[in-house]
Amino acid sequence: MDFSALSHLECSRTGETYDADVVQGTSGAGAPLLARYDLERVAATVTRAEIAGRGPDLWRYHEVLPVRDRGHVVTLGEGMTPLLDLPAYGKRIGLPALKMKDEGLIPTGAFKARGAAVGVSRAVELGVTGIAMPTNGNAGAAWSLYAARAGIRSLVAMPVDAPEITRAECVVAGGELYLVDGLIGDAGRIVAAAVAERAGFQEVSTLKEPYRLEGKKTMGYEIVEQLGWQAPDVILYPTGGGVGVIGIYKALLEMRALGWLTGELPRLVAVQSTGCAPIVTAYESGAAESAAAVDAYTVAFGINVPKALGDFLILRAIRETGGTAIAVTDDELLAAQSALARAEGAFVCPEGAACFAAAERLRASDWLSEQDKVVVLNTGSGLKYPGTVSVDVPTLPVGGRIPR
Repeated sequence: MDFSALSHLECSRTGETYDADVVQGTSGAGAPLLARYDLERVAATVTRAEIAGRGPDLWRYHEVLPVRDRGHVVTLGEGMTPLLDLPAYGKRIGLPALKMKDEGLIPTGAFKARGAAVGVSRAVELGVTGIAMPTNGNAGAAWSLYAARAGIRSLVAMPVDAPEITRAECVVAGGELYLVDGLIGDAGRIVAAAVAERAGFQEVSTLKEPYRLEGKKTMGYEIVEQLGWQAPDVILYPTGGGVGVIGIYKALLEMRALGWLTGELPRLVAVQSTGCAPIVTAYESGAAESAAAVDAYTVAFGINVPKALGDFLILRAIRETGGTAIAVTDDELLAAQSALARAEGAFVCPEGAACFAAAERLRASDWLSEQDKVVVLNTGSGLKYPGTVSVDVPTLPVGGRIPR
């Protein structure tokens, strides 16, 4: 069959269909567009055994990705990150079957590389010559690097408080970078105005183009494949813009339609910080959408998103899987970051650490049971956030002695 079984785009609110072979943003209703595939044709022509023999990257699922021509794939080897057992930490918090999907080992050091790989590949295929986006750091870094790989331009605006290493990644890739004295929404307005004045540029803000989501959903495919084409009981995901939660849910539904996954879907858990928890507030109140968080701040900068465009899709995913939304404090997530590193030798980003703090809380409340097979998504390397660890060590003089 063709490299991709992409058939059309669909409005996530109204179901209205859109042409997938022209550059698209959001729908006429202002909602994210979702890529749809001829899944019957994929099911009839592709087997799980065949996929197992393919290369260890996210493009092994190319039939359910949007790039039509293999020659347009822009890749740095992203995907197939390890699914690690965490026996010591799991025992400590009462979850002996705890596992971590470690996205800190992906190119660019964060899971954002998945969305960038697929989004940039499809943009190039559709004739885009420059991409532009606001970012809390990691996404801008990833899209700048993949744009460089593809030979197109990148324009990025990020809050001045974003992790400094992500600035360096944008600049070293030749990206056009601006710092904004505000939050990601403020950066977004500046980017939108700039794109309106630049021919050939596409705004690729979270869920304002359809294909970042397709790259992120491959985390769901990989987790299920790595577990022998079975789903875990629970998946915890740090949630800002929420593309990971929405994407994993989309992947689960696609695999069910393909016959590659049977049984109950895993309960999806959206994890936020108490300093910015609009999804948690909406979930607890029964609302279908969130209200913008006021005075949002958290050290887990990647989830400092006061109002997500796809909030209704996040809430739908967690409710339809019997999941939940939970917020932890910055102190809790920083403690979990240190505890995990000491127990397992894994230095995770603060967003991933928030999920470990949440897992401990959910186990203590019996929302999680000792028997549950739980997967936590660590979305990036702790090395990108050196400020989360305080380092105070003694200095020895030349010839000095280390105490016994």
